[in-house]
This record gives sequence, structure tokens and C-alpha cells, in this order.
Amino acid sequence: MIDQDRRNRISRRSFIRQSAEAISVTALGAELITRAEAAPALPSASDWVKLGRLNKGGITIPRLGMGTGSVNGKVQRDLGQEGFNRLVQYAFDRGVRYIDTAKNYTIHDMVAIAIKKLPREKLFIQTKMPSWSGVPENTLAVIDSYRKELGTDYIDSLLIHCTTTSDWPEKLPRMMDAFDEAQAKGWIRAKGMSCHGLRALRRATESDWMEVQLARVNPQGHHVDGDHPTNPHDPKGKIPEAMKEIKAMHDKGRGIIGMKICGEGAFTKPEDREKSIKYAMTCGFVDAVVIGFKSSAEIDEAVERINRALSTV
Repeated sequence: MIDQDRRNRISRRSFIRQSAEAISVTALGAELITRAEAAPALPSASDWVKLGRLNKGGITIPRLGMGTGSVNGKVQRDLGQEGFNRLVQYAFDRGVRYIDTAKNYTIHDMVAIAIKKLPREKLFIQTKMPSWSGVPENTLAVIDSYRKELGTDYIDSLLIHCTTTSDWPEKLPRMMDAFDEAQAKGWIRAKGMSCHGLRALRRATESDWMEVQLARVNPQGHHVDGDHPTNPHDPKGKIPEAMKEIKAMHDKGRGIIGMKICGEGAFTKPEDREKSIKYAMTCGFVDAVVIGFKSSAEIDEAVERINRALSTV
């Protein structure tokens, strides 16, 4: 009888100890799960990020975009519609859901077909109106035609394309007014500009009209904005001066999208592409980037390089 009582007491103690251990393990597991849930996800190429501070609707944009203007769009057009469709679908599946295009790339119709079966609310579409061919008589009607060509009710970002001189505000007020009207109608969500050359870029920094700036960014200076008196497309840019202007725009709250990340295709060495992408991801004044792709392998490489660069931030 005494032995039985002793065994019962030992059994009770074992039960209590085992229960306490089980509770401790459960609590620890719950704590680890809570910590894992609370830990922020690592930033990646597929993130949607805020595009500056000026946009009234809190517009976000995928960090990596697909350009359709390589050699003025010829590279993408040469894929043919089916090949281009496959590339856009592959990009979408990898989280590259920002498409950058322009009227002068003559690819609006191909973009419209490629995105037709994709959910519009999960895409960011940006196009551009040329500044060098004069202001259309009815600019608002031209903006409307862009919507129809792209097969969309609205354009996420519409830019004045490729200003090269410092007097663009004096030359383009009717175009700027039409952009404002289109934005009020809900035809476009954000407005902005792409500059080619420091003279236009400096004036753009001063302007309060832009919400978005498509800017030439790479640390090698290849096709970065320079101060050539007659050739704003001179491939030898002035890095400190150009980056100073772009940073000032960002500090004013403008959304900054980097282009020429691969030096307009000149960066054939992997180490050059790695250096440029890392610079864009870590400089602190670029919200998103756009790269002209022609293959799924190029998309994979860009995604991997961006993710690697962001892991160091």
C-alpha cells in the first residue's frame, strides 16, 4: 500500500512536470510563430512601393518595370505579338507588373493585346507623349486616343517625353494644361516628364508641376544626363550634377523612376549590370526602375540582382 502511494505521488509529479514542459514548448513555439509573423518581409523586386509624396491618391508602383522602348521599341516589336505576349505574361508571373511604353515606340497596340487577359488593377501602365513634335491642337483628344490604343480606361502615369532644353515650360503650357484636365477626368492618375540633358533636368527640378520624373540613372554615367550644348543624348553624362538634380526632385516629394539602368544595352558585362542595379536600389532617391527586356532570362537576372541588392539595405 505504501509502495502504491509512492508510485502515485511519483506519477503525479511526472505528469505535472511533463505538462509544464509541454506548456513551455507550446508557448515557445507560439512565441517563435509570433516573431516570424511580426518580422517584416524582405524587400524584393516585385514589391509595390509608394511613388513619391506628391500624388494625391497615394499611388504605388511595382519596384521593377518592363520597358518596351529598346532601340525605340524595335527590339520588343521584333518579338512578334505572340512572343511579346509570352514575355509580358512571364514578367507578370514574376511580379514585374509595371509596363513602360510611349507613343513613338509604335507598340501601344501590342501592349493592349498582351495585357488584355491580365487583371488591370494589378498592372501599372505608363506611356509618354512626345515633346519634340510640337503640341497637338487637341492634346486632350490625343490622351483619350492613348487610352483606347492601350485598351484601358485610365493610364497610371503619363509623361511628357524627352524634353531637351531649359525653355520647355514656355513651349509646352497647353500640353501641361491638357494633362491637368485629363487627370481631373480620371483618365490619368499621375503626370510627369522624362528629360534628356541637364538643361531640361535643372528646369524640371525647379518646376512644381511634375509628380513623376523618369530619370536616367547609372553610376557609370552612360547615357546619364550631360550638359552637351547641341547633343543632349551624348552618352557621356555628368554623374554628380545629374544625381544632385534627381535627388533634389525626390526630396521635394516627386516620384523617381530610374531608366538607362543597363546603359541603354551597353552594359554587356554582368559586373556592370550588378553595379548599376545595386546603385539604383541603394542610393535612396529612386523609387522604381524600368529595364527594357527581350527575354525571360533577362527578367530573371534583373529580379535576382535587385533582390540581392535590397538584401544589403
